[in-house]
Amino acid sequence: MRNRRTMVTASVSAALALSLAACGQNSTGGSKEEQKGGKGATIGIAMPTKSSERWIADGDNMAAQFQKLGYKTDLQYGDDDVDRQVSQIENMITKGADVLVVAAIDGRALSDVLRQAGERGIEVISYDRLILGSDNVDYYASFDNEKVGELQAGYIVEKLGLKDGSAEGPFNIELFAGSPDDNNTRFFFEGAWKVLKPYIDKKQLVVRSGQTRLEQITTLRWDGGTAQKRMDDLLTGSYSSDTVDAVLSPYDGISIGILSALKSDGYGTKAKPYPVVTGQDAEVASVKSIIAGQQTQTVYKDTRALAKQAVQMADAVLNDKKPEVNDTTTYNNERKVVPSFLLDPVSVDKSNYKKILVDSGYIKASDL
Repeated sequence: MRNRRTMVTASVSAALALSLAACGQNSTGGSKEEQKGGKGATIGIAMPTKSSERWIADGDNMAAQFQKLGYKTDLQYGDDDVDRQVSQIENMITKGADVLVVAAIDGRALSDVLRQAGERGIEVISYDRLILGSDNVDYYASFDNEKVGELQAGYIVEKLGLKDGSAEGPFNIELFAGSPDDNNTRFFFEGAWKVLKPYIDKKQLVVRSGQTRLEQITTLRWDGGTAQKRMDDLLTGSYSSDTVDAVLSPYDGISIGILSALKSDGYGTKAKPYPVVTGQDAEVASVKSIIAGQQTQTVYKDTRALAKQAVQMADAVLNDKKPEVNDTTTYNNERKVVPSFLLDPVSVDKSNYKKILVDSGYIKASDL
């Protein structure tokens, strides 16, 4: 395996090993020397949480694909605890990981631990969420995140009849965004805002709460309960005598929280139907909600394909090859532009969920 950076001194390595001896771990062993040169190497996989089914699928898919190629894996979930994730990555480094694949809980919290990886010549693949403020990020595998927002906002505009001119409005809309410490949040919102702003400027879409700036609409840790509380507050403060026609939601877990607030406010009846509610990740609970006529849309991102791309990147790195990328200009992590491979997201609703999700094997029909 190529080591592009200077190895840390033996004394620092020993100190690091001692300081991390008590950390928990879940990996197969093998010395660094045994694992060099591709097959047999160890891949450290750091995922953010098990609270979302998509991250469980991402981790499992990657681990299975790496193992099929003959690699060992150390798969860890940070449980949305930044300190825990940092400790897990430090432990992976100490145990001799050859490549790290990291989906960060907080994109700005990993600079110090990734510096340790860089000193040991361990290359880092940022997975789905771009790691910010670090020179030690070598590649990025994700989806076209701006397009995700475009699909969500475009769906709202189309469903309300604004796109084809069959309706003029005005329609009431409220905006939600993802976690402020996730770089994808900005891209999702910028894509959506680009589509929605012309209609807001023409007063065909009205944000009655007045909350349109990104810092006003973020949802820490993408938490559904946090989204539910904010939606409750919006309904109480801005809709005592009016109804919501659409809600831009960036993620299915947030959508479920929004829908819970709407149900509590009397939505979901013939007299007061649900607004258009978007989402992302095609989680089973939200697909069932779409089938039931509650959530309206989600954006499907095939995590199997994303896992495959990350595996191909790591495999190339470990065999002294250059990983395939298709974007070398967009993703600046504030220290450098990170070479990226972006996959295409797909809009899903009641009309096409079976073809896109079930027929492809992504979700079993029995689960729905």
